[in-house]
Amino acid sequence: MLNDSEVVAMIAVTDIHRAATFYETTLGLRRETTEGAEVITYRSGATRLNIYRSEFAGTNKATAVLWNVGKEIGKVAAALAAKGVRFEHYDMPGMTVTDGMYSNDNMKVAWFKDPDGNILSIVGV
Repeated sequence: MLNDSEVVAMIAVTDIHRAATFYETTLGLRRETTEGAEVITYRSGATRLNIYRSEFAGTNKATAVLWNVGKEIGKVAAALAAKGVRFEHYDMPGMTVTDGMYSNDNMKVAWFKDPDGNILSIVGV
């Protein structure tokens, strides 16, 4: 039923302007559209990410968005850290932590938060 439909990630934020600064300046996303002071759409690869104003921003305690950056994960993580992104630390048995990135034999992953506390991540090999 939904197999051929595009998926759009939705991130709730309290302050659309503060969030826009983070998503554009820190993460480097390009704004595609703006719907008043309520919704901003970004293009990220072949997908879209919408940020929207909501009183429930930051209440999700799980990963909201994950970017698969492949072999560039070290480079992307270093660029994010240089822009002030702090990586989160979680209890992840079987994984080692280096420069904020968790890794095992199959992958590397790093989690960080936006200004509202939404959990975002990058993953690669």
